[in-house]
Amino acid sequence: MRKNRKSWPLWRFAAQSACVLGTLAVGADGAAAQLAGTAGGSWEFLGGDAGHTRYTPAAQINASNFNSLQPAWQWSAESFGSTTSRATPSFVNGTLYTVVGEHRDMVSINARTGNTNWSYREPDTFRSEYSMRAGYGKGVAYANIDGREVVYISTPAFFLHAFDAKTGAHLPNWGRKVNLDGFPESGVVDLVQDLVNGWGPWENSGLAYDPNIGMPLTLGYITSSSPPIVVNDVVIVGNSAEQGYNQTRQENVPGDIMAYDARTGALKWKFHVIPRPGEFGHDTWENDAWQWTGDVSSWAPMAADPELGIVYIPTNGATMDYYGGFRPGNNLFSTSLIALDVQTGERKWHFQFVHHDIWNYDTPTAPILMDVTVDGKKIPGIFQATKQAFLYAFNRETGEPIWPIVERPVPQSNVPGEKLAETQPFPTWPAPYDLQGRTEEQLIDYTPEIRRLALERARATDRLAPMFNPPTYAGNPEGKGPAWSCPGDSGGTNITGPAAADPVNGVIFVHSASGCSQAFLADAQLRDNDMQTGTTVLPWARNNAAAGDAPQQANNPFQGLPDNILFKGPVGRITAIDLNTGEALWVIPSGEATQAEQNAIRNHPLFQGVNIEPNRGRGGGVGMIATPTLLITTGLLADNTPVLFAIDKATGRRVGQIPIPAASSYGMSSWELDGKQHILVQLPNGYVAYRLP
Repeated sequence: MRKNRKSWPLWRFAAQSACVLGTLAVGADGAAAQLAGTAGGSWEFLGGDAGHTRYTPAAQINASNFNSLQPAWQWSAESFGSTTSRATPSFVNGTLYTVVGEHRDMVSINARTGNTNWSYREPDTFRSEYSMRAGYGKGVAYANIDGREVVYISTPAFFLHAFDAKTGAHLPNWGRKVNLDGFPESGVVDLVQDLVNGWGPWENSGLAYDPNIGMPLTLGYITSSSPPIVVNDVVIVGNSAEQGYNQTRQENVPGDIMAYDARTGALKWKFHVIPRPGEFGHDTWENDAWQWTGDVSSWAPMAADPELGIVYIPTNGATMDYYGGFRPGNNLFSTSLIALDVQTGERKWHFQFVHHDIWNYDTPTAPILMDVTVDGKKIPGIFQATKQAFLYAFNRETGEPIWPIVERPVPQSNVPGEKLAETQPFPTWPAPYDLQGRTEEQLIDYTPEIRRLALERARATDRLAPMFNPPTYAGNPEGKGPAWSCPGDSGGTNITGPAAADPVNGVIFVHSASGCSQAFLADAQLRDNDMQTGTTVLPWARNNAAAGDAPQQANNPFQGLPDNILFKGPVGRITAIDLNTGEALWVIPSGEATQAEQNAIRNHPLFQGVNIEPNRGRGGGVGMIATPTLLITTGLLADNTPVLFAIDKATGRRVGQIPIPAASSYGMSSWELDGKQHILVQLPNGYVAYRLP
């Protein structure tokens, strides 16, 4: 029988008895259950394998020896001028390949010693200096092409580079020469030039192409955040645009997905993320907005199934966040998952998670691919965690939902000019893995009196809000201030806490935060400036400052407690879900709330004599990987000591921990070298590798 997650006692985080995950063994069956990328102890893709599971079949490190882990070496990125905290290196044949810092330098590291083998820095251009995603590089793409090991990167300036992995030399007779000083004769593709080719605003501009600028800001701006992915000798490139929450103008460039021949660098295909006349989805763009609006990029990483020949593209919303009155319609393929044929770019299927997205609910992480068995039937699954705290589950070959997804009515906007979709898609199963909206049912209820006080406080501060609550605006007749959106644009699952999975047993481990955000629209002119992309200033843009100071509420019985104390926790959590059944197996806090916060809860007069768990976890991102027996995560102790946790996958119990040099989030990796399993942890200024003594 399916459990009603809303009835769960969320303070009882881990099951008191082990939940059955099946035999956690490594062998032929385990290898068959996982997509390519980790065979022989490798970690070839950003997420380990092509399915982005962040799972290693290596089993040398376990609960009995985890606390014996010792640093093998530490690599510093400081000589490259900035951080590398989001980049998970690929590991192949004793070498790590990654990108570093604001310049997104390409680096090869000896995995035995931590010494740098070679590095490359792209020459500075206006495009690279302007990029708002410069330090967001997440890694590289690796492939073996006709016996040659090759790594590919996309840069902040939106160039695609191909390197000989052994030597660091750009590939000869690959791509096209870039007519800028300092660029190599071969081994590079100017992605902007291919992107704008055939795009109406560029073709009608009459401008000569300048590779230093790429395209003028009056038309739009494109950059990259996540690395390409190589599937069946095809390099698929995602992209990223100006942050939607900063935008004030309606024009931008669509983030079309492009694919290149891995051997030659020749453009194979381009998929229009904003459909043009005659293409599927064109009718979801009213007001002719398809002609001039943009974004809908794939800034999150991609995943792929090489056997099916399909690449899976998660997308963000269209220009701009929080207001879309100028682009009426559902706006395909914004905030969606798109399955494309690797060789042709043909759309195999898609699903839109949010129609006409104005909540900044961009799809923040790669989907996870693994096979599951549901009601006795084996299904090639794909699972997407979202900011909405929904886990969407599909057959990755057909796009058919594994469990029903239904359209339900949602609140409508009263912002002049805005027209929202009347319904949004709600998965019926698995249940949401974090709080959605803010309801009376979610209030803390340790005693009837505490619940009464929490309800009064929530009403007094306007904290109760439905799911998909739309923004309010300056001058609204009700005089309301910023509207609460829960989960907010930083709630649910986000970029710095991607899920991990056990593809052998069909279990996913999802990190989430019970965070809310507020959205208030005001005259866009108040925030507009000459560095914005586009030319037409919109009537509305997000500007919470225009709402003024929030009124102070007197007689607050929760004075001195965390602002989110009114609602059940944990505020930062990890949830294990068996995707053969859709049942949640356990929920635990992510790390530990600060000692000051725990003391404030424990010692507050309101909670004296009440059985309350003071550790509500932390909402910030974490790195996670799964092994045959463990879930390994980064986190912080109550005294802010950064640590690596070992968690028993079956029970959610913490079975080990070791200190690490600095706080870490986003990603980790695990691989085997010289008979030793290693765990590589990303740091704000480099990496540290651990192994058993």
